[in-house]
Amino acid sequence: MKDKVVVITGATSGIGKALAHTFGLRGSKIFITGRNQQALDETVAELLSKQIVVRGCLADAALEMDNQRMIQEALQSFGQIDILICNAGISMRALFEDISLDTFKKVMDINFYGMVYAVKAALPHILKTQGSIVGISSINGRRATPARSAYSASKYAMEGFLESLRTEVMKRGVHVLSVCPGFTASNIRNKALNAEGQSQKESPRDEQKMMSAEEVAEKAYWAVVDRKRDLVLTIQGKLAVLLNKIIPGRMDTMVWNVMKNEPDSPVK
Repeated sequence: MKDKVVVITGATSGIGKALAHTFGLRGSKIFITGRNQQALDETVAELLSKQIVVRGCLADAALEMDNQRMIQEALQSFGQIDILICNAGISMRALFEDISLDTFKKVMDINFYGMVYAVKAALPHILKTQGSIVGISSINGRRATPARSAYSASKYAMEGFLESLRTEVMKRGVHVLSVCPGFTASNIRNKALNAEGQSQKESPRDEQKMMSAEEVAEKAYWAVVDRKRDLVLTIQGKLAVLLNKIIPGRMDTMVWNVMKNEPDSPVK
């Protein structure tokens, strides 16, 4: 990955930030985006302190024009794009009967359309370099959970889009990877939206017992190097995907039982 140009959306925290470090420390040139200028500046400074070549761009993944500008600025900075990692995302936690449609749409706009906009802008340039397109999906893209209907829908949509795209470009030298982390220690649950579209602020899960963002980034790095098709992470995640294929009806009950035991769970 030395001297490869890697564009990472939503890279000021969590998995995105860990990916920037992981690729950058191995010699890649990093271009990151974020929606908060202070967090973006701090992340760029942190990467620079480790002698990583990096540029930052204030951009909202949900906006088509921001994605187009992101790619233009990356090309102006580095002249090419080898890898696009669509990481920007947001979660939610509310029953579908309670969630506002504006909140549902916001999750879809960031998680799904944010990737579509980025890929649309970057694809001509990745075709030139025969590079990689990476979607940071979720186990929720393979097995949905209650009280996360918008999040699960956005990740299932990502999976379908990536599969279709992969078969379109696989004979043209472009690699498409779907990364499905299980529960990962990051701020995505802290910033998850409630029914009214406000941040829930506190994670309902014990973050200390989860896979770290750095572990996810390390495994994703090698999946890009090896040009893998899929990367499903954690034993629990792999088991959920397998059982959902074998015994989907029983999985409905098993998942309901697990999710209703979350602190303050809306699942009753």
